[in-house]
Amino acid sequence: MTTTASGLPVGDLPAIGPVTVDLPVPDSALAVGAHPDDIEFGCGATLAKWAAAGCRIYHLVLTDGSKGSWDPGCDQAELMARRRQECRSAAEVLDGRAGESDLHDRVRFLDRVDGELVDGVEERRGVARVVRTLRPAVVLGHDPWRRYRLHPDHRAAGFLTLDALVAARDPHFFPELSLDPHRPRAVLLFEADQPDHLEDAAGFTSTKVEALLRHRSQWQSTMGIEAAPDQATAPAADRARFEAKVARQLAAHGASAGLAAAEAFHLIDDV
Repeated sequence: MTTTASGLPVGDLPAIGPVTVDLPVPDSALAVGAHPDDIEFGCGATLAKWAAAGCRIYHLVLTDGSKGSWDPGCDQAELMARRRQECRSAAEVLDGRAGESDLHDRVRFLDRVDGELVDGVEERRGVARVVRTLRPAVVLGHDPWRRYRLHPDHRAAGFLTLDALVAARDPHFFPELSLDPHRPRAVLLFEADQPDHLEDAAGFTSTKVEALLRHRSQWQSTMGIEAAPDQATAPAADRARFEAKVARQLAAHGASAGLAAAEAFHLIDDV
């Protein structure tokens, strides 16, 4: 994942106009990310806030994360297994439910090859199955219309999520699933090209950072954290720099509505 001038993969915020602030806390939410760690970067504080208020949080990661290393000699099977565990660990941080037995139900994987994600019929069927099974009130995912984003998986993930939501809501798509249609009441797109909604993140910056730091395999490539391979704790100076980057971005997002910290989205409330 390539970083931007801000130093964070989620990117700088484009010009922002009038915004709405804070949806009613949903009873359940599904966050869909192209790769392990995309969800935490895009909406980690929002998920943590909602979870603290009683929302049941689900994660769906679309690719296997097999290309998420700068080491050309890395064992990709080992990397994939490691990144799955990192996803589960990060989810426990965000929803505050560490050690509970339903973790595999809360964090799901479509397991498409990293870098090769497509918005195909089988992929849409897989995502629609998850949506119809979990029946989330709100879905969060990548904005596929974000201009000048290089990574093909982010674009594909955005279109795949939205196309699967159309299929999930309409009864004549994928009847072989034998699952009742489901229409979420809202969609929040992160990395938004035209952000028009903010979720107040005050008090949840450190939770977002802690969840991101659970993605130990990504410390060097996406967080600028240098540590020995067997070092479990990020060096204090590197951690402080990374946390400051996250805090600056949340402050920039919140500034348009006078909030100390926020995550920015494009809101679709007519699904």
